[in-house]
Amino acid sequence: MNFQIKSGLNNLGTYAGQIIRYSVSPVMGIPMEWITEITHVVDKKLFVDEQRKGPYKMWHHQHHFEKVDGGVLMTDILHYEVPAGFLGNLLNQIFIRKKVLEIFKYREQVIPELLKQNNK
Repeated sequence: MNFQIKSGLNNLGTYAGQIIRYSVSPVMGIPMEWITEITHVVDKKLFVDEQRKGPYKMWHHQHHFEKVDGGVLMTDILHYEVPAGFLGNLLNQIFIRKKVLEIFKYREQVIPELLKQNNK
């Protein structure tokens, strides 16, 4: 999806009201703007991002963190809707859902590597 963060990250960490702008290319490599807002934050427990502009009709993503032996368990709860009614639902079944799952699989691979780099 050629996912790139364009703005919104800073040294303040994650906070409610934070706006993050991305560039994504979900279909045929065509770039589009995706804007999310962090709507809820509970320090070291969870945060929620919601789409304000982008490829979905609705995107509500909860990131939960739980301290466990040997590290932190991260759990995602995602609710999304696609636009375009019946056609959008058909496209979701054919390929959008797969793309969403690919995003999370990629993140599952990348986060441990990023954490190793940050702990050096």
